[in-house]
Amino acid sequence: MDEKPVFETNLPPDKAKKIVEVLREVYDPEIPINVYDLGLIRKVVLENGTLKVVMTLTAVGCPVAGNVAQEVGYAIQSAVPEAQDVEVEVDFEKPWDPTQMTPRGREMFKAIYGYDIVEQYQAAQQS
Repeated sequence: MDEKPVFETNLPPDKAKKIVEVLREVYDPEIPINVYDLGLIRKVVLENGTLKVVMTLTAVGCPVAGNVAQEVGYAIQSAVPEAQDVEVEVDFEKPWDPTQMTPRGREMFKAIYGYDIVEQYQAAQQS
């Protein structure tokens, strides 16, 4: 993997790469881009046999938050089968914004919607 994961991790590079691959198969319910490239995954660490995942969502009031977190948990468990358990915490302490997207996610957004959400977001922050 040429790219370094955008989330904090203590896993070896091969496991982190596998996690990125499986997370690219889990899609946000509102924006048709995967949770990894949207920048929703903040941390994946293995502690005492438990994979602890910290993620956020694009909107605080997301009605399917539990479903997305569950899908993320299942996906990550498949990538690290030796983990005895997976705990997924949805954290809104630092709200999501478009600047957290990967370059690939940003390009996907442009391809789908026809504009650069990061440029638009940054312009709005300056006005």
